[in-house]
Amino acid sequence: MERIDELQRGGFRLIQDPDKFCFGTDAVLLADFAKAKAGEKVCDLCTGTGVIPLLMLARYPRSFYTGVEIQPDMAEMAERSMILNDVEDKIRILGGDLRRIRLMLPANAFDVVTVNPPYMKVRPDSLKNDSSSVRLARHEIACSLSDVMAAARYLLRTHGHFYMVHRPNRLSEIFEEMLKAGIEPKRMQLVYPYRDKEATQVLIEGTLGGGKEMRIEPPLITYEAPGIYTEEMLKVYGMDGHNRKTVDSKGGERS
Repeated sequence: MERIDELQRGGFRLIQDPDKFCFGTDAVLLADFAKAKAGEKVCDLCTGTGVIPLLMLARYPRSFYTGVEIQPDMAEMAERSMILNDVEDKIRILGGDLRRIRLMLPANAFDVVTVNPPYMKVRPDSLKNDSSSVRLARHEIACSLSDVMAAARYLLRTHGHFYMVHRPNRLSEIFEEMLKAGIEPKRMQLVYPYRDKEATQVLIEGTLGGGKEMRIEPPLITYEAPGIYTEEMLKVYGMDGHNRKTVDSKGGERS
């Protein structure tokens, strides 16, 4: 059954269905990491519920956003969220396959591309017990890293910016595919659940046709203690000065 969740940003609300894929911390991190200037056009690939365009619109209200989602029911739900928030003039949702992006959008038309793609390769034992919606969101069934980079390259203008959240254990492959697409890695930040644990997420910025220079941001730590966010994470969630207990992200993180 669908529900309406508060996003803690801009007064925006989001329609979600717990039986389908719901956004997690990774989407919030990416929306905070990505940047857009006034008047710029942003395309969010694998947009799902459309949460990233909404969160970015709250921070960058003078930019324009397009979300692309392969699952028709998810795209339709995202579109209803835009109507609910009365932002159809700022965010449009397109249903379609990013591998056929040339049939949907013009080349070199975007200043920024964001993507929270499927993290996991498809293996015989990795597709059990999930709904089809969750399988598509988590596993590279409908698109690979190479497909994502090809779509980003097509959409971006020269020197346009690419932002992605992914898993650190695939960094070598991520950099390889970015460089193949002509997207030069420019900025990276690792995200750790606790100070003494391994990183579980990586945020990456690249520039199409950019120079060979990269900046490593300070690490981002998620929790001070179980159920207690760090001050940095409260800022990411737009909850500075609030109680530091974890607030449910209405879907949890990807497993």
